Amino acid sequence: SKDIDSAIAIMKAANFDLIILETSGIGQSDSEIVDHANFSMYVMTPEFGAASQLEKIDMLDFADMIVINKFDKRGALDAIRDVKKQYQRNHDLWHDDPDTMPVYGTIASQFNDPGVNVLFNALMNKLFGAEGELTEGESEKQYIIPPSRVRYLSEIHETIKRYDDETEEQADIARKLYSLNNTIDIIKDADAVKSLQAKKEELQQSLLPESKKELDNWANKKATYTNPEFTYSVRGKEVKVENYTKSLSQNNIPKVVLPKYSDWGDILKWIRQENVPGEFPYAAGVFPFKRRGEDPTRMFAGEGGPERTNKRFHYLSLGTPAKRLSTAFDSVTLYGNDPDHRPDIYGKV
Repeated sequence: SKDIDSAIAIMKAANFDLIILETSGIGQSDSEIVDHANFSMYVMTPEFGAASQLEKIDMLDFADMIVINKFDKRGALDAIRDVKKQYQRNHDLWHDDPDTMPVYGTIASQFNDPGVNVLFNALMNKLFGAEGELTEGESEKQYIIPPSRVRYLSEIHETIKRYDDETEEQADIARKLYSLNNTIDIIKDADAVKSLQAKKEELQQSLLPESKKELDNWANKKATYTNPEFTYSVRGKEVKVENYTKSLSQNNIPKVVLPKYSDWGDILKWIRQENVPGEFPYAAGVFPFKRRGEDPTRMFAGEGGPERTNKRFHYLSLGTPAKRLSTAFDSVTLYGNDPDHRPDIYGKV
């Protein structure tokens, strides 16, 4: 900018200790910034093309320090090796180790990046002769989701889609089998029955074993929910639950009501998509019934450290029949405030 000298003069007049000039992006042959700076740092990315392209970048001749940002990109290690060698050639440092060249790989978008820390420590040493105190290391991308699992949501979607498609296919087969079974019961012609029986056996080969098992067990499943009591096991303990609730008018109201389907296709589709509580796909919960008489111990967390919180849990649940806990954040955190500030603590707890 034509006003750069005036801007620097104003900053100097204001007695600033450090003035940073940042270019808006320069071309390969632009290096005028060095005329205005005592110390220059050139920031680039690994995507400069072939190593021969580095010879066209003037700033590699004039920069005191070179930064290769976006170090998580493919080919970054090759890029920093080539830039170090180019810097060594440009400055006639033939007898120095290329690894000692002031070229740094960074990932600026990453919090507490080791590469940025190395750069900062080196910059403090060059500018002020001070030793940096940040933890150093080689810049490496820290993934929240590993690269091999970035498609995990798509994989979940694809698995569910395959399951839904299989359910529709199995339900269609079961529906045809139901129709054939009824037709065989009605028709009296022996030849027609034989032909239908052959078609039925052919379709049964396409029905999955687990689908056949569910259909065969449908009558027993309905019976378990019409009996006075339902029995199931939890961790080896037998639990008995009443199937009905008595209303004020003394009517028996079932806790679980199964659909009144007769078509095998509808029954199989309902079992695979919804089913009763405690059975796959657990759309109605992982337990057959909601447990009663086990009200949890309730308390807020955050009233001290983990040890104190744990002791208080034991104290509150002492002598109770159920050892279930229900925890909420402390009220300060629930309000979105930092509970470490004493005014918040004294004001809310």
